[in-house]
Amino acid sequence: MSDDGAGDRPGAPAQRLLMLVGEHREDVRAALGEEQYALLLARLAALAGTAADDDRAVSRAFQGVRVLLTRLPLPYDHPVHLALDSDRLAGVPPGPAAVLDARELAAVLTGSAPAGPATGPGTDPGIDPGTGGADPDPGPGSLLGAHERLLRAPALPADEARARCGGAAPPSELIRLSDPLGREHYPAFQFAAGDGAPYEVVLEVNRLLLADIDPWGAAAWWLEGNTWLGGAPASLLGRLPDRELVGAAAALVEED
Repeated sequence: MSDDGAGDRPGAPAQRLLMLVGEHREDVRAALGEEQYALLLARLAALAGTAADDDRAVSRAFQGVRVLLTRLPLPYDHPVHLALDSDRLAGVPPGPAAVLDARELAAVLTGSAPAGPATGPGTDPGIDPGTGGADPDPGPGSLLGAHERLLRAPALPADEARARCGGAAPPSELIRLSDPLGREHYPAFQFAAGDGAPYEVVLEVNRLLLADIDPWGAAAWWLEGNTWLGGAPASLLGRLPDRELVGAAAALVEED
């Protein structure tokens, strides 16, 4: 990530923010819990996999990263905190360079090589070990390793998910994960037992988690341990009041 002349380019506040997160990565990781750090990696992967020429998609994906960073309990004079304020006040769209910067930042945070350029909507460098120099034997902290763990969870294929939605296209709020062969997986916890339809609370929480632009981060929130709730949220569906699940998701993503 380069900051040369960043102050003169559109999207420069976003680029500078990502650069500073990389420079102060130890502070960032210490300030985030393991759950939120994993979510940060997933949201960076979502931004890195966005088509750089799709301004709206880039802006939405970057906002997912930015909202999470605003939760950092850093001193007000910390460079990352100051960069967040600068980005907010500037009101400048992140621009296509944010996609490359997110890819490079993810590589710095995971210790992997940067992936190649995004080739189109939905490109996800980090899933396919044959692209972008991804590690073919990922460790547990890598993006690829996290994706593989999530893909091992029980899931429905696209045709069954459509059937559960009354034959209509599944709503965008449902988490949809793609494997290296391009097959779509809808995590099964999103649907009521038997042949039931999607849980309304799942759709509500997924909207808060920006599941349409960051399905991996949303899936990680549901399927991995959650200190707020005392367990994986997916395992608590029907056991906890819906408002507690919504509250836990809102507490994670709400902007200060």
